[in-house]
Amino acid sequence: MKLNELSDNEGATKARMRVGRGVGSGKGKTSGRGVKGQKSRRGVSINGFEGGQMPIHMRVPKRGFNARCTKDHAWVNLGLLAKAIAAGRLDAGKPIDEAALVASGLVRRVRDGVRILNKGEIGGKVELIVTGASAAAIAAIEAAGGKITLTGKAKAEKQAA
Repeated sequence: MKLNELSDNEGATKARMRVGRGVGSGKGKTSGRGVKGQKSRRGVSINGFEGGQMPIHMRVPKRGFNARCTKDHAWVNLGLLAKAIAAGRLDAGKPIDEAALVASGLVRRVRDGVRILNKGEIGGKVELIVTGASAAAIAAIEAAGGKITLTGKAKAEKQAA
């Protein structure tokens, strides 16, 4: 077998239909596009056009709002924090920061920071260094004898005042 003898299998390729080449070709005159009108011409772009009627995407009411400057915090409940400490995934003797929370598996990724929420009991005293926390979570940690340091901009200003 030689390179010049190679060919596709029978029926593997099909020649393109040449339209507009006379009535006898079967695709002459209107070239299979019907007759007249905008769609029979080339370069037509009328997606979503409903013949002058108000299009559906304009008739349906718009809902909701997505603010551009929102923060997407990963959150951790106090109960989950206590479970991780009891299971030995976190060391309560050392300060627990965001990197330690990721390493323990409590947080998958930090995103814009970690926020502590007051759901469950903390149990013992712990030292946390996180972006933010709810007021109830701060109160619960301090009531248990722990300490929380907030690194988030707004919360850090409140804490200093």
